[in-house]
Amino acid sequence: MKRILLVQPWIHDFAAYDFWIKPLGLLYLASVLRANGFDVSLIDCLDPYHPSIASDFRVPPTRHSSERGKLPRETILKPECLAFVPRRYNRYGITPQALRAALRTPARPDLVLVTSMMTYWYPGVWETMKILREELPGTPIVLGGNYVTLCPDHSKGSGADVLISGSGILPILKTLRQVFAVTLSFLPSSDNLDSLPYPAFDLYPIVRQVPILTSKGCPFRCSYCAAHLLSKEFERRDPFKVADEIEHWYHRLGIRHFSFYDDALLIKPDALIVPLLRELIRRGIACSFHCPNGLHLREVTAECASLMRRSGFETIRFGFETSDAARQRLTGGKTTNDEFLRAVTYLKGAGYRSEEIGVYLLCGLPGQSPEEIEESIRYVREKGARPLLAEYSPIPGTELWEASVRASTFPIEREPLFHNNTLLPCRDVRLSDMRFSELKRLARQPLP
Repeated sequence: MKRILLVQPWIHDFAAYDFWIKPLGLLYLASVLRANGFDVSLIDCLDPYHPSIASDFRVPPTRHSSERGKLPRETILKPECLAFVPRRYNRYGITPQALRAALRTPARPDLVLVTSMMTYWYPGVWETMKILREELPGTPIVLGGNYVTLCPDHSKGSGADVLISGSGILPILKTLRQVFAVTLSFLPSSDNLDSLPYPAFDLYPIVRQVPILTSKGCPFRCSYCAAHLLSKEFERRDPFKVADEIEHWYHRLGIRHFSFYDDALLIKPDALIVPLLRELIRRGIACSFHCPNGLHLREVTAECASLMRRSGFETIRFGFETSDAARQRLTGGKTTNDEFLRAVTYLKGAGYRSEEIGVYLLCGLPGQSPEEIEESIRYVREKGARPLLAEYSPIPGTELWEASVRASTFPIEREPLFHNNTLLPCRDVRLSDMRFSELKRLARQPLP
């Protein structure tokens, strides 16, 4: 039986936080590989409950009752090009010693599959790859994920034997057939997400929250977003099968916290979210749901808001981006001020307090004035919601990319580290560090 090791690498950054992070793609892949007779193991360098953390860190990071929390971290040397930033640069996750210890097992893998996330987190990927090479010499390593998809040329320097761009499991299975010269007995449907087996959460020693996938892709084409680049088609699951999965984890693992990272969870609410929530309420599933991604305000109806409240939606975040009508149109026309007001009214009517209605506002867009950001902050606060500033990160291949290249003082087209939103790499010259600090303080003020 061939052994395959799946690896979630470290994050290298100035700041990182565990908003219910789990390598869901790897976990789906693990279940598919098992169905084809492979022996699968997992090393998640970001696992907050990894057995090594208690001994390797004097003070283990605190966890919130909702199962989000800080990640363990170790301050490391900044990349030379970021030396000017007056902040500590950290490796988030388990220690290198813990990773090496996890790799030194008698059951040597025949293949390693590594995923990747943000483009500017690639130093964590590269460090992980270096250790894999040292501890598992001669073992083929395959690298996929967002970084490879969005920065294919740059990712060639990672040291991987094979790079796989795009989403989906079928390209990875094709690679496995080539590497091992085997015939696979189970292939999930390319256009039916419900054909996938449940993710392999049993690979973790401790599981206290579970992310749920209800769809892939997004029907919108917002100028700043890469959703359509990472998943070419918009696909949805059957809401009753989603309810089955939630109930499965609810009973089997005792999970009471579920997260949704779908880009389009609320799109056409009668097609998915409304029947899903009705069914969960009918089944008596009492738990908490968390949506750290920006939900679509336009799709919030009175019924949808009521069902979200009754079913246990605890963490809700909406993508409003700006109150400036012209910029709303420029960024994709995803929502309007009138739609924002209507959504807030419905949510308040369902029982949500202003503090519970988180609204993302983009800042640092090319040509965006500090006055526009301030106006958006004040608008959201006045209308009864909580503004959350989201620093813009330029993403290759998006509609806004070329304008970002022109606006940035950094060579963002050559060095992904300069995509880091901490730098506000594409900000207008009027948005100074001092002015941005003032805006952050305004956004954090207690709501009236």
